[in-house]
Amino acid sequence: MENASTEEFEQMMKKLHEIGEEDPLLEKLEQQNNWDGVPMCLYDGFWYPIFVLRGLLSSGEHFKAHDTDFVLASQPKTGTTWMKALLFSIINRNRFPIQESPLLTTSPHKLVDPLECFYYFLLLEKPDVQPGASEAPRLYSTHLPYQHLPTSLTNSKCKIVYITRNPLDQFISEHKFLLKIRMRPDSEPLPIGQAFDMFCKGVHAFGPFWDHFLGYWNASLENPNRILFLKYEDLKMDPVSNLDKIAHFLGRPFTEEERESGLMQEILNMCSFDNLKHLEVNKTGVHAGSIINDSFYRKGDIGDWKNHLTPSMAQSLKQKMTDKMTASGFNLDTFFKL
Repeated sequence: MENASTEEFEQMMKKLHEIGEEDPLLEKLEQQNNWDGVPMCLYDGFWYPIFVLRGLLSSGEHFKAHDTDFVLASQPKTGTTWMKALLFSIINRNRFPIQESPLLTTSPHKLVDPLECFYYFLLLEKPDVQPGASEAPRLYSTHLPYQHLPTSLTNSKCKIVYITRNPLDQFISEHKFLLKIRMRPDSEPLPIGQAFDMFCKGVHAFGPFWDHFLGYWNASLENPNRILFLKYEDLKMDPVSNLDKIAHFLGRPFTEEERESGLMQEILNMCSFDNLKHLEVNKTGVHAGSIINDSFYRKGDIGDWKNHLTPSMAQSLKQKMTDKMTASGFNLDTFFKL
C-alpha cells in the first residue's frame, strides 16, 4: 500500500476508532482508560489502545513475512522516530544520496509502515494486500510485544532491531506526547502522579514495560543473529559505533570507501534529533490525519525524568523492575542511576 494522503489518514483513524470501540471481542476483555482518556483493553497480558486490537489480530493472521524483511520494534517514545530514520538511511543508502534523501521532505513515520496500527485494520476485506512496498527489502515498524508478533515473522529469517530506554524517561516522554496530541480532548487527563502509579502497575499502552522489554531481551539472547537489542542511551552516547553495529547486523556493513568518505557521519547528521526536528516537514506536517509531526520531537534528553519525578517515585519503579527482571541477567543499573 502506498503512503496515504492526509485526508485518507483522517478517514483511516476515524474508522479505526469506530470499529475498535464496536468490536464484539471487547466484551470479553478487561478495559480501562489510559491516563489521557484513550480506552484500552487487556489482551493476553498486554494493554492495547482498543483501536489497535483488531489490527493486531488481523496482522497475525494475514501478514506474510519475507526473509529479507527488516522490522524495528519498540515501545512508544523509546527512540522510535530516530531509529526509523537511521534504519531507512542504512538500508537505502545506495538508492538515495544524502542530499536526495526522502527524509528531507517526508516524516520517518510515513517512510516506515507500521504492522498493526493502520493497514490491517482496514484490510480485513483484502487479506492478500500487504502493507508497504512489495519489493525487497521491506522495512516495517511495530510496537507489538515479541509474544504477539505475527508467527510468519518470528518463524522467518528477517532481522528485528529492538530499541528500549530508561522507563522513567520513556514514561515522561510518552506522558508529554499524549497530553500534546490529545486524542481524547473531551477527557480530562490524569495528574502525573496517578499516571505514574498506573505505569508502575503495567497499565499503559503496550505495557507492562517489563514484559515487553523481556520478550525481546530473551529472544535476542536466544537468537542474536536475528534480533538486535539496543538501548537509546548507548546510541545517544556513542552513535558512530552503534551505527556500525546496526549496519553489520542488517547485513549492510559500511565499506572502507564509505567510511573514508564520511558517509557514516553524514547519515548521523541527517538523522540527528536537531536536524529532523528543524526540517520543515517535521515542523508543520501531519501524521495519521491529526498528529502534528513536531509532536514527535520534544527533547530527546537522557535523564529528563529528574525534572518531573521525585527520587522516591523513581525508586518505586526500580524496585518493581528489579522484582520482575531479576532472573533476566540484564543490569538495571545501566538505567537507574538515581
